[in-house]
Amino acid sequence: MAEEKKVTKAAAAKKAAPKKTTAKKAELVINAENVGFKAGDVYQALSTSEKALTLAQIAKKAKITTEEALLGMGWLLKEGKIAGEDNKIALA
Repeated sequence: MAEEKKVTKAAAAKKAAPKKTTAKKAELVINAENVGFKAGDVYQALSTSEKALTLAQIAKKAKITTEEALLGMGWLLKEGKIAGEDNKIALA
């Protein structure tokens, strides 16, 4: 009978709720190299679409976050490569 209780306790411990893990949010690295890569991602997304896109559309098409898309867009806006029109961004 003592063995049954040990097995039961061990089985209960194994069946306990799994530990919750919190997903760590990836830290956004801001340096010239990373921003330049994000600018390239944004530019490629716009050039393949051949039309103006919203921020969310650019991020989705480039497979980057909206924050990363904004970094890249800032770089491209400064260089005069893109322009805004009706809350959308297009190649200049």
